[in-house]
Amino acid sequence: MKLKTLPIFLAFLCMGFGDAVNSFVGIAKDKFQLSNLEANFIAFAGFIMFGVLSVPMGVLQDKIGKKNTLMSGLILEVLGVALVLVLGVNQFNIFLAAILLLGAGSTILQVSGNPIMRDVSDEGRYSSNLSMGQFVKAIGSFTAPAVFTVAAWKGYTEKECWPVLLPIFAVAIAVSIVSVASLKIREKEAEKKPASLGSCLALLGKPFVLAMVLGIFLYVGAEVCMASGLPVYFKAKFGFTPESATQFVTYFFIAIMAARFLGAMILKAITPKAFLAATSVFSILGFALLATGVKSLSIAALFIIALGFANIFPLIFSITIDKMPEKSSELSGLMITAICGGAFIPLAMGRLADSFGNLAGFAVPALCIAYILTVALTLKTARNS
Repeated sequence: MKLKTLPIFLAFLCMGFGDAVNSFVGIAKDKFQLSNLEANFIAFAGFIMFGVLSVPMGVLQDKIGKKNTLMSGLILEVLGVALVLVLGVNQFNIFLAAILLLGAGSTILQVSGNPIMRDVSDEGRYSSNLSMGQFVKAIGSFTAPAVFTVAAWKGYTEKECWPVLLPIFAVAIAVSIVSVASLKIREKEAEKKPASLGSCLALLGKPFVLAMVLGIFLYVGAEVCMASGLPVYFKAKFGFTPESATQFVTYFFIAIMAARFLGAMILKAITPKAFLAATSVFSILGFALLATGVKSLSIAALFIIALGFANIFPLIFSITIDKMPEKSSELSGLMITAICGGAFIPLAMGRLADSFGNLAGFAVPALCIAYILTVALTLKTARNS
């Protein structure tokens, strides 16, 4: 890892803190006596920022630069953490405001962090570094669950973890702010004509861009489908308790995290396009094993699908930016907006599962990956289209 990439990897770590807020839902539900709907609004509050902020921040980034945009995301995150540290978590509105700031900061970090990685990467290393960045982001995402798990082993409650967890966030973000601020970087291939909302949306008129943005939309949706569908399936099909069924989600994301590290190594040897096709095929093979309905094969399928899923997001992102680097800010805004697929694709899975059974529901994420495989196999005809 070269010194010029270190500040960006630190920003990816902080990016993961936005995902960690999902672990706060159960704590807040008990503390503030919330209904299920009110509690789940916590996750929604962070998630909705991807749909609201991504494109506007992509446009703004084209004017103020990726580094300044990255700094603004880090500052919003540290403000969210500071709000809770200073005022505490005794009022739900303060807690929710902190979550919104963390979600907004994480969204901005996604918009700027993914394309700025290209500016600090050596020639031919962008895809590899982006996969490694997603691995580092996953570490940030697991910070809260890891702290809560260790606390449970030690006999502490989740409420007692706040004095430990939030300072960890604050210190990491502060170090990242100092590191990014000191980074001297020449941003590559800046667009002479400033981006606008119109120019950003106009890119969707290009078949290549539309295909890749849709790929992000479907991939994120497929990943959320797996996270939400696996516990339900293993409980209903094989008789696992709710607690033991939930562990399969943990296994799924640990496998994804490990495979992202491995993917960064593999991308030093093969092209991103070839790897995208191969990893999509691997995922589909996993779905075929899951379809057998056999317990041992279903557990194996979980890991195979995770290994296949792991690098799809950074591969699509890096391939897109490398094709049109002069439009990196606008493309980043569009692709991060597409993360909202995680809110919609699971609805289709749920509808299918209600009608034909839990196993049938997995046809939805399988079809999402089949689309991505089709895109990977036809990328050679999509350049500059």
